[in-house]
Amino acid sequence: MEEIVQSFRANTSVTVTMTMGKIIFYEDRNFQGRSYETSSDCPDMSSYLSRCHSCKVESGCFMVYDRTNFMGNQFFVRRGEYSDYQRLGMSDCIRSCRMIPMHRGQFRMKIYERENFGGQMNEVMDDCDNIQERHRMSECQSCNVMDGHWLMYEQPNFRGRQMYLRPGEYRSFRDMGMSGSRFQSMKRIVDSCY
Repeated sequence: MEEIVQSFRANTSVTVTMTMGKIIFYEDRNFQGRSYETSSDCPDMSSYLSRCHSCKVESGCFMVYDRTNFMGNQFFVRRGEYSDYQRLGMSDCIRSCRMIPMHRGQFRMKIYERENFGGQMNEVMDDCDNIQERHRMSECQSCNVMDGHWLMYEQPNFRGRQMYLRPGEYRSFRDMGMSGSRFQSMKRIVDSCY
């Protein structure tokens, strides 16, 4: 969980220290073998472990990936124990991870039916369990995230493969290494995830 330590000085200045998250990776299932601990992004775990088959999230939220450089299958993990990489939907062991910073404020994203911001467009500010039912869009193939951090899901009701999106433009989900280029539901990554 995020810690905030404030110290007030005589001149009323405030010092704020934030610890965003901590995750520990293990070479073998059930938290066995060598381990590696981090509180930040790691694009290639092979520098620290020959393989990674389990992890524990002590605080914060992370995305774990089965390819280096934040590619391939990805899975959202928060505080808890993940004893077997296969239960996360990984086809291979965990090879990279990305720390998800806590976001306070509004959430806003424009979703588009087609790649390169084409077709029908809708603005989303909260969770959506079914794009087709709520926005009358057959699919979502590109988006522009203005505020907040989001999880996109391949199927309605927050199921199927996931993709983490932070603020920025995403012209083509296919070009991002996703075999399926469309998403059917989305969820905000909010304080309660921590």
